[in-house]
Amino acid sequence: MRSSKKIQWTAALALSGLIITGCGAPGGGGSTESLSSSDVPEKPSAAVTLNILDVAGNKQLTEGIFDSFVEEHPDIISKVTWETAGAPDMAGKVKAQQQAGNLKIDLVLTGTDGLAAGISQDLFTTVATDFKDRLSNMDNYQEPAAAMQELAQDHAVELTYYPSGPLLEYNPEKVPNPPTTAAELLDWAKANPGKFGYARPANSGPGRTFLMGLPYILNDSDPSDPVAGWDKTWDFLKELNQGIPSYPTGTGVTMNNLKNGTWDMAMTTTGWDINPRALNQVPTNFKVQALEGFTWVTDAHYAAIPKGVSADKMSAILQVLQYALTPEQQAKTYDSGYFYPGPAVNDVTLSMAPQSSQDVISKFGRPEYDDLIANNPKAKPIDADALVKAFDKWDNEVASGKFEKK
Repeated sequence: MRSSKKIQWTAALALSGLIITGCGAPGGGGSTESLSSSDVPEKPSAAVTLNILDVAGNKQLTEGIFDSFVEEHPDIISKVTWETAGAPDMAGKVKAQQQAGNLKIDLVLTGTDGLAAGISQDLFTTVATDFKDRLSNMDNYQEPAAAMQELAQDHAVELTYYPSGPLLEYNPEKVPNPPTTAAELLDWAKANPGKFGYARPANSGPGRTFLMGLPYILNDSDPSDPVAGWDKTWDFLKELNQGIPSYPTGTGVTMNNLKNGTWDMAMTTTGWDINPRALNQVPTNFKVQALEGFTWVTDAHYAAIPKGVSADKMSAILQVLQYALTPEQQAKTYDSGYFYPGPAVNDVTLSMAPQSSQDVISKFGRPEYDDLIANNPKAKPIDADALVKAFDKWDNEVASGKFEKK
């Protein structure tokens, strides 16, 4: 069963409004004083254990990379341990360890939600500037991935990237002529009440991608400003709401609704299209459609280093991050289409990926994705503060009473 990306954006990004308190207790493994490049040896004095906290589901994409590094460089990293948590829990967990002077988390793998919370509370090192000379492979980011790296504000290193969506997924037996424009989607939803849906954006990657992608499809005045620039978007969503009885609070439910026939159409992304069909969570014959005026809203995962790691650990982390951004290792991020395509750097083809990934993409991928990715514009997600406002407006003005807040 595919593990859902448990992204509780509202809670995580709300942390961005908190005031930074405390600097952490001094002492080994707990000081939040930043290390400089001169403090960090090229190689640790002895092999270290690397403790990773994953709040993005990134382990599925990169575990093989870390395993390969340990196998090839046992003198640098002897073992990797993994811990998972929800994105809203990450900032408090890291901060508590820092303040107690007992930092056990060496590396955080996060999406843009946890990244925003960590930056707002000054939890992470500015690794991309402080150690730029040791991370030269960052110079090879694809152009849209480089734009996503800018969101890190130097506090993290982007490991994986995908164009995401929004895309319309449908049952071709029930919808032989799928909507190709926003107006057609609205007409179809009204004519077929209860047969189209999407999950609450604050709880769903495809839901929030649809929310952020609509202003481009509708040619709204300012796609970056949900308060003053989304008049057409809010009007459209309110009208669309008339044909939607309720909204799931998780993407997994939308996949179930497609599989059991509750819905005939739903919003999706490349990863949520390919991976659930590979896992038989959605029928393999279902198809996708991009709406006219479509712009990709991109997504990424990052590696962030909490302030307080030792010089030896920092040395090892820098080496494994540089290694993770080589084309050979990036090819592993094709995985099972979970974050399709996955690689953040240039010159990584599917033919370089493990055979298991090639087999999944060959069977469940979409030939049209290459053309859609190459020939449609790409936009970064809106910033954290704007997204919180968008979520609040959707909750209160579009779908109030039709979902259960979590």
